[in-house]
Amino acid sequence: MIEKIIKIVLAILFFVCLADMPYGYFQLVRFSAMIGFGILAYYSFHNKKNIESIIFIALIILFQPLIKIPLGRTIWNIVDVIVGVALILSIWIRPKSQH
Repeated sequence: MIEKIIKIVLAILFFVCLADMPYGYFQLVRFSAMIGFGILAYYSFHNKKNIESIIFIALIILFQPLIKIPLGRTIWNIVDVIVGVALILSIWIRPKSQH
């Protein structure tokens, strides 16, 4: 349940990035994303979902606030939308169980 809440909150934060927001908001989003993706990576690793764990770790690296990756506003907007949509879709789309 907490995973769904984190995904929804992060998706909303990413979609709001499309608006003209002050720079502090983007710093808040990067910090929140780092923490949120860290929690999601932990749960994925704990549930033995290795591919999800790797994806979340890559997103931690992309969004971490310490060393900013200069992609430009347009590219960041595209990344925000793709990640936001993927987070929402991941709530409803589940991979088939492997038995």
